[in-house]
Amino acid sequence: MNADDPGTGLRCLVTGATGYIGGRLVPELLGAGHRVRCLARSPERLRDHPWVGETEVVRGDVTDAESVADALRDIDVAYYLVHALGTGKDFERTDREAAEVFGEQARAAGVRRIVYLGGLTPAKVPEHELSPHLRSRAEVGRILLASGVPATVLRAAVILGSGSASFEMLRYLTERLPVMVTPSWVHTRIQPVAVRDVLRVLVGSARMPADVSRTFDIGGPDVLTYREMMVRYAAVARLPRRLILSVPMLSPGLSSHWVGLVTPVPAAIARPLTESLRHEVVCHEHDIVRYVPDLPGHPIGFDEAVRLALRRVREAKVTTRWSSASVPGAPSDPLPTDPDWAGGSLYTDEREQPVEASCAALWRVIEGIGGENGWYSFPLAWAVRGWMDRLVGGVGLRRGRRDAARLRVGDSLDFWRVEEIQPGRLLRLRAEMRLPGLAWLEMYVDADGDGRTRYRQRALFHPRGLLGQAYWWSVSPFHAVVFGGMARNIARAAAATPGRLGGDHAPRGRPPAPRG
Repeated sequence: MNADDPGTGLRCLVTGATGYIGGRLVPELLGAGHRVRCLARSPERLRDHPWVGETEVVRGDVTDAESVADALRDIDVAYYLVHALGTGKDFERTDREAAEVFGEQARAAGVRRIVYLGGLTPAKVPEHELSPHLRSRAEVGRILLASGVPATVLRAAVILGSGSASFEMLRYLTERLPVMVTPSWVHTRIQPVAVRDVLRVLVGSARMPADVSRTFDIGGPDVLTYREMMVRYAAVARLPRRLILSVPMLSPGLSSHWVGLVTPVPAAIARPLTESLRHEVVCHEHDIVRYVPDLPGHPIGFDEAVRLALRRVREAKVTTRWSSASVPGAPSDPLPTDPDWAGGSLYTDEREQPVEASCAALWRVIEGIGGENGWYSFPLAWAVRGWMDRLVGGVGLRRGRRDAARLRVGDSLDFWRVEEIQPGRLLRLRAEMRLPGLAWLEMYVDADGDGRTRYRQRALFHPRGLLGQAYWWSVSPFHAVVFGGMARNIARAAAATPGRLGGDHAPRGRPPAPRG
């Protein structure tokens, strides 16, 4: 295969394929005729993506040199789309070490190019004054450029697309607050970019000449303050004009909690976003056009980017969300299946309920749980638990769903993550709220010996230390209300479902991935 022939597909490695950008980049690379290998810490989270059968998925971590070396074998272009933001106070060190490992292994493997998506940094601002988020992104870019492998380091500010953290923050702030008292950073100038343009440039960067190794700023045609972005969002969304008042005393920390209170984006993710808006983030150049020419209608303007993103949201065609990536600090241990599990105590709460409906009707209710549909049990209790989680820095209940009717492995679902789904039979959720232990919730569709539908439900908790034990026994008196009520109400909802006596469940086909 001649990798220099434009008609020949390249062999591409995508790290971060379970994340927001990586999950959208893979089908774009496949559509451009390239062969794709995905490196993922949890390959099973890619299982239900519509494109996974066209790719090679390998298990590994960018901090592990051996797994990175294996993943980079026979690769032409390596996309580096991971970062350790929020993994702890040492996230900058983790990012640095991971980038060094990746660069060294890419050089050893003879990779032709590394492509990295970082953050746009302000001009004439000393690096030590930048937010830790931007400072780390800039350092990773320098490390990859110094790796000895030609590198394309793309720098973007706010990325506008359905499901992006930046878009969700803008959307919810504008829609929920007709009158806003805002931080002073609403007057900072920003050059947002549509996710479609980011993907277009990422794909086009694969074929840059070998002698090109540098940073490129990428942005849309509009330079706006955040205040102007909210006003224009309101106009595109046909909302009444918003009244926006700024005050200087809201620090980045307070700003992030304010964003976390109003939007689904938790404070841990909102903080780096808001800190990055303290300084002007405007492109210094548009040299990328020399190597990835702009297409007619590109780059997409702010209003059109918002219009496209809103259409995807309203049509329930959001293919990836900011919450696609694992929540920093959230448990990732799989459910222990051994009854005599050596990990210690494993507490369970099990419920079973007959259902006057078909298995298919029951499954539709189970797969539609959460988000706007709620949890079928004591809404106030769930709401309070969500607020408590937000107060201690967790994700809370408001992440909602990526799709109103369908789930896939790896989806976030309020403060849960889909760990396993067997269409028509089992949904297993892993808790990502702040807990002194690990927790799961399982929902089963079953049938008794006479063929009648039964609903089975199991909550599991593995406590961590004495605090975990105390937590379980303190909440167990409420299980009859919360979990018992859930089982009864799910059975009732299935019985009330139109077409509830229809045939057995059949997995639904999935449409091609949209990009807006």
